[in-house]
Order: sequence, then C-alpha cells, then structure tokens
Amino acid sequence: MPRRPAKVTQADIARALRAAKEAGAGEVIVDAEGAIRISLKSANAEPEWILSNPKKL
Repeated sequence: MPRRPAKVTQADIARALRAAKEAGAGEVIVDAEGAIRISLKSANAEPEWILSNPKKL
C-alpha cells in the first residue's frame, strides 16, 4: 500500500516559521489537520489568530 501524501510538509512549516518570526508572532501551532495557526500579539496583549492554508504560505 503506498504512503499517503503529507498534509503539511517540512517546507510548509519552515515558511510559516520564517513569516511568523518576521511578523513578531508569539506562537505558531500546526494541528493534525495540517492547518497552521499563527498568534500575533496585539497592543492590548490579546492574541489574534490567523488561520492559514499551508499550501498558500
């Protein structure tokens, strides 16, 4: 039986981490579904969640 394709690749994660670091993100979460969540700290210290499709980063 062939292996199934990855939902998120190492390259996707690397791109998300670089972008998050440049934006000053406080947290990056990759869930089992392959969605990458980047938490940006706003002026009032409330996290703002950005859901992204890893293929579009």
